[in-house]
Amino acid sequence: MALESSPVEDSAGQRIAAVLMRQDVILLGIFAAMVAFFSAINPRYFSLPSAANILQDFSPVVLMAIGQTFVIASRGIDLSVGSVLGLSGVTMALVIRTCNEAGLDPGLTIALGLLAAVAVGLVVGLVNGLLIAYAGLVPFIATLATMGAAAGLSLVLTGGVQIAGAPRAVIMLGNTAYFGWLTVPVLVVFVIIALACAFMAWSRFGRWTYAIGSNSFAARGAGIDVQRHLIKIYVLSGILAALAGAFVYFRLGSGSPLSGRGGELNAIAAAVIGGISLHGGVGKMSGAVLGALITTAVLSGLIMVGVQPNWQQIVVAFLIAIAVGVQGIGAPKRGG
Repeated sequence: MALESSPVEDSAGQRIAAVLMRQDVILLGIFAAMVAFFSAINPRYFSLPSAANILQDFSPVVLMAIGQTFVIASRGIDLSVGSVLGLSGVTMALVIRTCNEAGLDPGLTIALGLLAAVAVGLVVGLVNGLLIAYAGLVPFIATLATMGAAAGLSLVLTGGVQIAGAPRAVIMLGNTAYFGWLTVPVLVVFVIIALACAFMAWSRFGRWTYAIGSNSFAARGAGIDVQRHLIKIYVLSGILAALAGAFVYFRLGSGSPLSGRGGELNAIAAAVIGGISLHGGVGKMSGAVLGALITTAVLSGLIMVGVQPNWQQIVVAFLIAIAVGVQGIGAPKRGG
């Protein structure tokens, strides 16, 4: 006589299956398998110095990915984030070099440079938002235009060379590691991640973003000022990309017009790998964070096992294609 499972057992099995099929659980499993794979080939991958290096690479990517998540959730795209990273970095470098040569206090010098970088991100984000919300340009075209303009302006300002001249305080702030892996900029990034996850999940801003991405006409009918909200989203994306540029500057102690090259691809990859739907209205911020971690960890692992850096863009593009193809796995739900 066959034994029948009880309703309690069926319910428990269904709950376990539901947990295992959650997008974030799947991503954690992928990350664990990836760490095991690279560590088996090169044991140095599973070490504190390697983890510290991955976090340094992860931080600017996740900042751009956070902004990209808000944008994609609203059914948009922001191709300008990489160029904003580069432009904000060189702007910060120029301001800090000027202030340093004038003999200003290092703390004030750094603050002025950081404000200049954030201002760049704010302006580019505002231009993107205005072009999309009021000029009627589709996000792809609007942000493609600002991507080219920002990249070109970076080259004009720098002549295509790195901008050095930072005070010693910049290098110390960006590279002094506590406990062997945690720097002040990385700690700030962790705080931003926590705030972004909470903001996306529980704030009115997050709910409105999902509503616009799901159905902008219904959102407008519900009383949401869609144009104004879209401008806020693109300004936020620009500011986060600018902070990513500041992070890179603190790490290197110089600003390069090529720093953000390909950054938009990495940010989109992180969001899509994390389950953010390109159709808008669906996805979790935590997924984008894990996507950024997987992306940077994969690239770091490939380098450590001897794969040439020139293959990085190809690998990222491949990851995007795979993620889009299996995006239905885990049935991501609305909410952060």
